[in-house]
Amino acid sequence: MSQQLHETTFEDRKLEAHRVASALYEQAPDWVTFFREILGVGGVVRRLFRERTEMLEFERSPEHSEIQFMLARLRHRSDSSKGNGDPKSEPMRVITVRLPQSLHATLQAEAADYATSINKLCITKLMQLVDGELAGSSPPAAADARAGGP
Repeated sequence: MSQQLHETTFEDRKLEAHRVASALYEQAPDWVTFFREILGVGGVVRRLFRERTEMLEFERSPEHSEIQFMLARLRHRSDSSKGNGDPKSEPMRVITVRLPQSLHATLQAEAADYATSINKLCITKLMQLVDGELAGSSPPAAADARAGGP
């Protein structure tokens, strides 16, 4: 199957990612399942767009935007139904983040503005696209070499 993925055009792969995401969305999964199967490390999108440059291009496409909207709607449904106790859902992990008090206060205020928890606000922010320059990193040298060709 990986051979077939590389023989299809970028446009075909964008459409395939959107098609698979739409089909799964219609099954009304919990948002964690949708994220894992579509955008997660082993998900459809990562299998279709293996090169960093292609992934970055896909992340700027209307198809990716629509997948993000599907994910947001599933998260909203989950919040509305309070379906956090689904036994089929994958285990949750806890991380500790050190941040300045002023940033914490800003997150608290923003969460209050949206009438949500800091945790839900942070998850929303973590699922957004990251500009490598703003994150303080640049593409790895290997990705640059692949993008430029042999």
